[in-house]
Amino acid sequence: MTFLLFQLGDDRYVISAIRILEVLPLVTLKRFPQAPNGVAGAFNYHGTEVPVIDLQAMATNVPAARRLSTRIILVHYPVDAKKQYALGLLVEHTTETIKKDVSEFLEPTVIAPHAPYLGRVCKDDRGLIQWIDVENLLTPQVRNALFASYALV
Repeated sequence: MTFLLFQLGDDRYVISAIRILEVLPLVTLKRFPQAPNGVAGAFNYHGTEVPVIDLQAMATNVPAARRLSTRIILVHYPVDAKKQYALGLLVEHTTETIKKDVSEFLEPTVIAPHAPYLGRVCKDDRGLIQWIDVENLLTPQVRNALFASYALV
């Protein structure tokens, strides 16, 4: 299976390429005052307003740095069993893909109950890589607020 590799701080993470619509350069976002932690804003994608989550801010309370390798990963986000919407994920050091067999990813030894999006872990010659579970990124309250009026992808 193919994965897109990126970093949150010094740690490496992946998202399955199956979930990805497109990888975009960093664009100017419309910010929302009083937004929940991690909500970076929104941007216009082919006529549709797409919300963007800063994964680093959500995970570490430190916003992603604006670097040449900082990207917005557009993913299919499942709102329910029948609907998927575009969701942008702001991440740093998005420069490569890797191929791994799903069986190489094992359950993590440390479970973070407040971060259910942190999935299985595998290792390579550079250390550990953790799989981000897109389905579990948002709390129901944030999901409902972000997708209350968006068009179906």
